[in-house]
Amino acid sequence: MGKVDDLRAAFRAATDPEAFITEHSGLPGPRGNLELAAAVAEEGDEALFRRLVLWTSDRAPVNTPEEFLMVCGVVGFGALVAHGRLGLLPELRTFASDPRWRTREGVAMALQRWGKVDMGGLVTEMWSWADGNRLEQRAAAAALCEPVLLRDEEQCRGVLEILDCITRSMEGAPDRRNGDFRVLRKGLGYCWSVAVAALPEVGIPVLGEWMHGTDPDVRWVMRENLKKNRLLRLDGAPIDEWVALTR
Repeated sequence: MGKVDDLRAAFRAATDPEAFITEHSGLPGPRGNLELAAAVAEEGDEALFRRLVLWTSDRAPVNTPEEFLMVCGVVGFGALVAHGRLGLLPELRTFASDPRWRTREGVAMALQRWGKVDMGGLVTEMWSWADGNRLEQRAAAAALCEPVLLRDEEQCRGVLEILDCITRSMEGAPDRRNGDFRVLRKGLGYCWSVAVAALPEVGIPVLGEWMHGTDPDVRWVMRENLKKNRLLRLDGAPIDEWVALTR
């Protein structure tokens, strides 16, 4: 049995689910117990998940064991969506704007659970999120740019188009000093490399166009992606030229 399976068994035996989660959350600390979040998503039900997402930022500050209750609830929503509960997507979308970064990561994890069973549906839904606020855009990019999800050529094309749309929204943006804009920018600093590596014959030309951009924040995004080994290893990518363009 793996760690997730062990945690699933222990969680089933727990008499107080919330206490079990906080005790084994790994917080405060540099890394939350993501295997626990996966176990709770598999073993919990909607009633539990709804209790957990009541641990909002005013009750559970960032990096506390109590915040991990929220994370587990959010990932649990993703499990429900993956089982066909698409009506929960509007609620899941609201969690993308949570002020706590771990909770926002939980949203990406939740969406990826759906993507593993219906990547086409995820890509279609993320077009709407890509037209939303900066944190919704970031959630869309982070959810889609997961290597294990990017296996189908048509879906990879869709992901590249969504990234293109989100990046275009950054050009000349009046909110570039806003913290949410910075969160999006940081996320795009790796997302492009993942999507391009999944479909280089399409991604390299698209990325090459962005390398000629003049917007300072877009240039920062491109420079960050040029630091990623998955991009540096691609045949046919003019890395030296791109580095010179984005200096």
